[in-house]
Amino acid sequence: MLELVIEGRRKDLGGGLEVGRVLPFARRRMIGPFVFLDHMGPADFAVGEGIDVRPHPHIGLSTVTYLFEGEIHHRDNLGTSQLIRPGAVNWMTAGAGIVHSERTDPQQRAQGGPMHGMQAWVALPQADEESDPGFVHYAAATLPEFSENGVWARLIAGSAYGLTNGVKTHSPLFYLHAELAAGAKLALPANHTERAAYIVSGSVSHDGTSYGAGRMLVFVPGGEPVIAAENGPARIMLLGGESIGERFIWWNFISSRRERIEQAKADWQAGRMKLPPEDNAEFIPLPDDPPLPPGRAHRD
Repeated sequence: MLELVIEGRRKDLGGGLEVGRVLPFARRRMIGPFVFLDHMGPADFAVGEGIDVRPHPHIGLSTVTYLFEGEIHHRDNLGTSQLIRPGAVNWMTAGAGIVHSERTDPQQRAQGGPMHGMQAWVALPQADEESDPGFVHYAAATLPEFSENGVWARLIAGSAYGLTNGVKTHSPLFYLHAELAAGAKLALPANHTERAAYIVSGSVSHDGTSYGAGRMLVFVPGGEPVIAAENGPARIMLLGGESIGERFIWWNFISSRRERIEQAKADWQAGRMKLPPEDNAEFIPLPDDPPLPPGRAHRD
């Protein structure tokens, strides 16, 4: 049974890129441990265009960036420098604190081209909120897939449909990329309490009602709700898991304790969180920070 339908709120970030914010939502802040979900693009960058997300901090979560098309260069203050490409899993655990940037490489920017993908934030259980930060890259070829009756799916993380993989997670969850041929049906996994399906492209039906791209279907616990691709193929992201409790969310900071977020704000504002060694000429100030003085694009 369907509990809620969430429609992504589209925002133009400039440079030819639109992002659809799905989570958090006023009536449903989290799905299992998933506290944030953005649909990036699809975009087709002109020559000279790309993304430039300056260095910024995180605490209390893991981020996973997953691309269908294009490329993003991830750098962080652990010294990681990793090109993110389609189908691979790039799992960054902020824990006690990490700073990273996401940009289009000069070589890719010089030729332009498509960019399309998803970014999710997974809140950490209280016992892991202050864990050491880390970043792990998993190539697409290492991730399990299944294909049957017009459905192809890749397990990004967690466990579902009898599949597991080596992506380290901190609580029970599932996250999959599925492609459905026209008319193909897929039941959501029954072994997780909280479950949702985000429609990236195409349209699907559930219990006789049609839902188009940019919407997330949130299901009540229990049973095996079925979705079906309608007049053409559909691309779906399936996600969910077990609740880890409520979280405070402010900007890029996630915590079970409000005072921890205040500490993170103070640490970033005071320059106590170092910038990536390969990308330290600028950073994103706190949203309520005053504008930087002319000529000051980095911390002293």
